[in-house]
Amino acid sequence: MKTTIAALFALGLVACNINYEKTPSGLAYKIFHGKGDTIKPKAGQFAKFNIEYTLVDRDSVLQTTYGRIPVYNQVDTGKRADYSYMEVLGLMNEGDSAEISISIDSLKSKGIIPDYNPLFVKGQLIKCRLHLQKVFKDEKQMLDDYDKSMEAEKNSEVKSLEGYMAKNNLKGIKTKNGAYVVVENPGDQSQKADSGKMASVMYRGYLASNGKVFDTNMDSSKGHTDPIPVPVGNLRSGIIQGWHEGLPYFGKGGKGKILVPAMLAYGPQPQGADIPAFSNLVFDIEVIDVRDMPKAPAQEGHDSTGHAPEGD
Repeated sequence: MKTTIAALFALGLVACNINYEKTPSGLAYKIFHGKGDTIKPKAGQFAKFNIEYTLVDRDSVLQTTYGRIPVYNQVDTGKRADYSYMEVLGLMNEGDSAEISISIDSLKSKGIIPDYNPLFVKGQLIKCRLHLQKVFKDEKQMLDDYDKSMEAEKNSEVKSLEGYMAKNNLKGIKTKNGAYVVVENPGDQSQKADSGKMASVMYRGYLASNGKVFDTNMDSSKGHTDPIPVPVGNLRSGIIQGWHEGLPYFGKGGKGKILVPAMLAYGPQPQGADIPAFSNLVFDIEVIDVRDMPKAPAQEGHDSTGHAPEGD
């Protein structure tokens, strides 16, 4: 059945070849003109667009930005754009959509992928959908629009979490950037997990969308049971921002939940197969201990202030 779908798609391209064109590198495409202005993106300008890749034989979406934050990228019409969506983007007008057929065999022969694999199978096709929303003359215009898209996405995620809380009869405290904290036991408020402290935390993390547990140290199901050390407030620590905003509501011995919108977690970056892009996350947490942050060891030949000792 999968092979039949792929074959039908390929035959469809052949049967409708008067409607499909090819780029100089051989990429088959069809542009559907919108009602927008006839503004074409030029090399060096910036474009805002939605894109989606689907494996035809499996009818499986590999990646999509439709309904989420669009892609913002600088337009490239050079050789690096060959056999990619960028080659078609430069032919579109603002408001146009396009459908592109990408041959996995061509990706291999051109060295774009090193070899066939269980995902990219010999003889199969990838369908790419593209919609050019906006062309910007300079980077500042693009960044201003990007900030608006980010804010709209975050507001949508927060609203979704509020719906989750209502459905599950949860009452939470909203942090400054939109995470929610459900305090079941505040713990010892004289030993709060404030910014600048090191908190030891037990947790169970699951997707707000379906409750699937993606990681935990509360049992051995994920292969680790030690508390995780969290340098609260250190956004470079690798701990998601939602935790840094939620943990200060708890002291030593505190228990509760931290509900994290995707933009305060991993945003558009999927984390393997367990956390899809734009996933709102829920964490059951228990703060086992709170202590002062360990002091960085003084460098050899320097005192604790970072100064070299004076000579005799």
